[in-house]
Amino acid sequence: MPTIALLPGDGIGPEVAAAAVEVLHAVAADLTFDAYDAGGASIDRHGVALTDDALQAIKASDAVFLAAVGGPKWDTNESGAVRPELALFQLRAELGLFANLRPIRPLPALYDASPLKRELVEGVDMLIVRELTGGLYYGDRGTENGRAFDTLVYTVEEIERLARAGFDAAKSRVTSVDKANVLDTSRLWRDVVTRIHAEEYPHIELEHQLVDAAAMRLISAPRHFEVIITENTFGDILSDEASMLTGSLGMLPTASLGGDGPSLFEPVHGSAPDIAGQGIANPLGMILSGAMLLRHGLGLESEAAAVESAVDKALGKGVRTGDLGGTATTADMTKAVLEELS
Repeated sequence: MPTIALLPGDGIGPEVAAAAVEVLHAVAADLTFDAYDAGGASIDRHGVALTDDALQAIKASDAVFLAAVGGPKWDTNESGAVRPELALFQLRAELGLFANLRPIRPLPALYDASPLKRELVEGVDMLIVRELTGGLYYGDRGTENGRAFDTLVYTVEEIERLARAGFDAAKSRVTSVDKANVLDTSRLWRDVVTRIHAEEYPHIELEHQLVDAAAMRLISAPRHFEVIITENTFGDILSDEASMLTGSLGMLPTASLGGDGPSLFEPVHGSAPDIAGQGIANPLGMILSGAMLLRHGLGLESEAAAVESAVDKALGKGVRTGDLGGTATTADMTKAVLEELS
C-alpha cells in the first residue's frame, strides 16, 4: 500500500490538495496520504519551514505531494529570516532531487486561453528539465557593508547527471540553454553537455542556445522545442515564461526526481493568498501533478493516463475556473474530472 507524504502548505494549497487527493483515490483507492505542515503553516506552528520529524517521515514515504508554500504574511527581506520557501530548498537537497521536469502541453480546449495566437501554441509539446540543487540558489551568499553577493557554482558531476536526465527524456532533440558568452559556469555547462552528447547520446540532436535567445524563441516559435535542459535560475525563469503558453499557471504540473528516496510532485502555481478560502482556485495543476506522481513516483501509467484524459475531457465540455475565463468553482472543476473517471 503506497504511502504519500501530503504537504498542503499555504494559501490555496489545502484546497487544491484536497481536490487532487479525491481524484487520485478515484483511480488508485489503495493510496494512503499522511499530511505534514510545510512552509508558512509550519513556521506558524513550529517556528521552522519544515520540522525534522516531518522530514524523516517524508523520507520514508513512497512519494511527496506538495501543494504550495508562501505568502505575504511571511515575506521579509531580512537576511537570515525563516521563509516558507526554505521547505522546498530543504526537501530538494535532503532528497537529492536534482532534476525538475516541467511539461508544457497546451490542451486543445484551451488554445484560445493562451495570450499567444492559436497557430503558435497549437501542437506545442515540450519538456523543460531544470537543474534543481545547484547554482545561485544554493551558493554562498551574504549582505554586509552595502554589498550583497550570491555565488553561482556548478560541478562537472552536477551537469552530467542533469544532461543525462534530459537526453533520456528526449525522442529526437535537446536544446541546452546557457549564457556561455558571459559566464564561466555556462562555458563548463556547454562543454560537459557536448561531451555527454557525443559519448552517450549521438542519436539525439543537440543544439545550444543562449538564454536570452531561448526566451525570445519560446514566444516566437515554441513548437521548435522538444526538451530543454538548463541550470537552476534560467530554468526557473524560462519554465514560468513557457507556462503562459497554456493560458494559466494553474494548469501546470511538475515533478522533481533524481534521488534514491521519494520524488516530489507539485503544481507550478503559487499559494495565491488573494483567493485562498474562496473555493475558486483551479485544482488542475495539482490534479495533473498527481498524474505525474502516479506515473513517475509509483509506476502507475494507466492510472496516470486516465487522470490526464479526464482533465482533457472535462475541459473539452467547457468547464472553466476563473483563471481560464469561466465561473466554475474548485469543487465544480473537481466534480467534472471525477465524472469523466466514473
